Amino acid sequence: MALQWIILTYVVAAEAATAILLTVPTPKVIKSKMVSLVSLVLQPSLFIVPFSVFQLMDIYWKQEHRLMCTGEICTASERDRYEKSIYKAQRNVILCAAAVLLYWFIYRICRYYKDIQSMEEVERRYKDE
Repeated sequence: MALQWIILTYVVAAEAATAILLTVPTPKVIKSKMVSLVSLVLQPSLFIVPFSVFQLMDIYWKQEHRLMCTGEICTASERDRYEKSIYKAQRNVILCAAAVLLYWFIYRICRYYKDIQSMEEVERRYKDE
């Protein structure tokens, strides 16, 4: 089970690095090359959205069927283990949400930049005429 969270963590880290690289001011030539490269990678990396949704559903199902440890029957170690599992679930929900949001941010940044390029091209054509 831990492998899927490690994969999701690496994907979120890569998405965050990509988003930072796309938003850093760079020369126009380098920016256009980066945007075209990221745009090519965006479609195959769309798997992260259903993967994150599936993980969220798994977390929800486990939350609904988790044994509660709130009474005086529980020992201190059982209570600690219960609280640790709650914290891990909260961390994993944040990780899933970050994966989906970062993917959407990268998609919108690339789309925005392509729209700007097309508008500049239209403006250049009108100036040439």
